[in-house]
Amino acid sequence: MSVKTHGLGVFLELRKRLQSGLLVVGTNVAAGPADVAVSRGGDSSLLVQTPRGDLSLALPAGVAFETGSCIHTPVDEPGGEELHFRLRIMIERSEREGPTSMMETLKAKETYSFHCQGCTTRLLEDRMFSRVLPLPNGNWNAIVDDWCCHPDPFANKKLLPRAEDCLLGDTFVLLARDAGCDHTLTQEVTSVGSADGQDPKKPCHRLALVSCASCSSVLGEAIAPGTLKLYITQVVVQPAVGDGRPDASLNRSFFLEKTVAARLLDLSSSLSSFHFCLQTPDGKVVLLLWLLNADSIIASVPETCVREGGSSGPPTPLSPSLRAARALKLLYISCSGASTQQREIVTSWEVNSIGHPVVLPLQVCEELLEVMDESNSTLPASMRCMRCYEVAYLRL
Repeated sequence: MSVKTHGLGVFLELRKRLQSGLLVVGTNVAAGPADVAVSRGGDSSLLVQTPRGDLSLALPAGVAFETGSCIHTPVDEPGGEELHFRLRIMIERSEREGPTSMMETLKAKETYSFHCQGCTTRLLEDRMFSRVLPLPNGNWNAIVDDWCCHPDPFANKKLLPRAEDCLLGDTFVLLARDAGCDHTLTQEVTSVGSADGQDPKKPCHRLALVSCASCSSVLGEAIAPGTLKLYITQVVVQPAVGDGRPDASLNRSFFLEKTVAARLLDLSSSLSSFHFCLQTPDGKVVLLLWLLNADSIIASVPETCVREGGSSGPPTPLSPSLRAARALKLLYISCSGASTQQREIVTSWEVNSIGHPVVLPLQVCEELLEVMDESNSTLPASMRCMRCYEVAYLRL
């Protein structure tokens, strides 16, 4: 997928563990190293002064620039359109590492409301779970023979929740259906697999897709009578307090980015795995993801936001580009648009079973690819590719 790249203004990446950072300034903003001055601003911010204007980037609490540490580092960059600077940071105090995924916050004996992320419609009656239990990881069936010394006791059986249970998968929750679902949810049976005619040997499966009755967004599947499988990228789960509803203005791309990033971080920690195969419920692999690091703090400001002859002004909550944020740094390959060299990597992942499967609906996989392509387009040209992979950041 081709995404138009943005004119480089200022790009910042800080690494908390290394206590160092990289600052990249476009030559349309500053012609040479002497045109750039970096200093420590008030309230834990970084002030970048250029002929085009002064840019103030707010840093997370507890992170501060080490005064006088910014050094120009020449790079062999085609066209000479970037100026690279290395700098040091100080971690002044320990800080909370940021939001955890919804899967990590669900607890028994607490009441939750479930809303459609697209239109904020309340989907289910408020639930208090007696048990919140994790399901085996996504490929548990493949290794069940290693657990048992007798024939597979789970063959042709599904792990289903009881009435007051919440079962947690890698990217979904399993819940019992309630009477209110008849008014808020719709259900449609669809075929996946060999229906596209490309692989007649591939078995055809039928899925009962569950959608929001208000906005028709696909939320998950009905995997058995009375059991719902809802994907975490499609619903907002929050403690039930009065008639509280999710923020209707919440940007879909931003929600998807934060939700997937938080979940990948959880999975990498619990599984000690940093390779992920993003795939659809019928097993079609859409994206290969390689998590490089989870301690990045980034800010990307396009050239157009660094105004000629003036200041860009202090950061505000409505200007996220001027506020540095925690992010995951990822390498990725889109399987549908892979080059010859990338195709070899895709084949290697398949043959060697590299990558933990992360299952999401096809539309969500495509949305995430757009988010990552957009992130890639904002990076300096010298940072967009690494070997045959493309580079992207997902904000936490």
